[in-house]
Amino acid sequence: MKTLILYYSYTGNTRKIAKMIAEKIDSDLVEIKTVMPYEGSYDDVVNQAQREVNSGFHPEIFPLDVNMKDYDTVILGSPVWWYTYAPAVATTLSQLSLERKTVYPFATNAGWLGHTFQDVSKACVNANVQKGLNVRFDENRLITSNAEIDKWIESMHEEV
Repeated sequence: MKTLILYYSYTGNTRKIAKMIAEKIDSDLVEIKTVMPYEGSYDDVVNQAQREVNSGFHPEIFPLDVNMKDYDTVILGSPVWWYTYAPAVATTLSQLSLERKTVYPFATNAGWLGHTFQDVSKACVNANVQKGLNVRFDENRLITSNAEIDKWIESMHEEV
């Protein structure tokens, strides 16, 4: 079976980490994209994100060109929006069954991880959700060390 790296990225930071993982693990890489892109100032998007997270909104996403039956492992990446995963990831998790899959979540953020990984575990019903990787950025500058990221990838790679 194969490994899928499935991620949503707003600023590009989550994409950077997804590609970093893909360079080290034989996997397919698929980006989640919203039909209506987030627009406006950073503050506008932050305010919109807060409303969406608080209301449980699931934005429309473009169809994902993946057959989940081909994968036994999913590496799931999201930026942290208001202490949880982004609404685009919520849409994805509501549409895909990760039952009987092993899921390794990673989250990018500039502050607090919140309850992101607990929320992933709740949303991935009957999946084997593993320890996640919290990746900190200061805007576009990576704060989490490459060594810490590599250690997580290596520990995951040993199991994959």
